[in-house]
Amino acid sequence: MSADEATSLRGIEMSDDEVAEYLYERGHGVLTLAHDGTSYGIPISFGYDGEAIYLSLIEFGDTSKKLDFIEETDQACLITYHVETRHVWKSAIVHGTLQPVPEDEFDRAEGVLKDNAWFPSIFPPNRPITGFHRMVLRIDEATGRKGEGYHLDS
Repeated sequence: MSADEATSLRGIEMSDDEVAEYLYERGHGVLTLAHDGTSYGIPISFGYDGEAIYLSLIEFGDTSKKLDFIEETDQACLITYHVETRHVWKSAIVHGTLQPVPEDEFDRAEGVLKDNAWFPSIFPPNRPITGFHRMVLRIDEATGRKGEGYHLDS
């Protein structure tokens, strides 16, 4: 790969409006948590309302590694991406604090999740669901990049 090719593959920074639109349309990604130098990434569905990201966490069994990590994570990271070709792709990265949805935001969270979260059927069939947890990622920073193939659309 030439230096010019490597430079072109880095992509183009998305505007704040583009990042917001992209988060709204995606509805799924990978949430990364960390504790004592160990990271833990999980596939996650999310809803975005322009201010915060709402997550629905499902618990299986008596223990939950993700809930244990959430309790110890100061800054969570959510990434979502879509790749069509080498030059047509988008990604967004969100950093923020993760906390249970406050009771006065519960209806809002439910509405946002119903509006734009994407819920695939990836649940293990042999493990019963034992709990649901609604979480909110309070956004400290959200950035995005897109492949150079999108500059033709701008």
